[in-house]
Amino acid sequence: MIKASNPRVSRLLMAFAFAILLANALAGDRGLTATLRARSDRVVLAERIESLRAENARLRARALALKDDPAAIEAVARRDLGLLRRDEIVVVVR
Repeated sequence: MIKASNPRVSRLLMAFAFAILLANALAGDRGLTATLRARSDRVVLAERIESLRAENARLRARALALKDDPAAIEAVARRDLGLLRRDEIVVVVR
């Protein structure tokens, strides 16, 4: 450690070192601001993951319905493909 003959210089050096350490603790790579930002990001990402899981469950249920449920298959064929049954008649009104 550096020995200073003047106690005032010693206190100034200690205060300077403390200020550097405090600045690093607040704004460094692993400082307080980075920690708070990471916690905020974690909350946002957890919410996003939960919404994606819910969407996956919804899509999985729809895929199973399209695989096994004739009514679901017919609904998609009518809505997306514009298909009709053989006995249905199309009436276009303008």
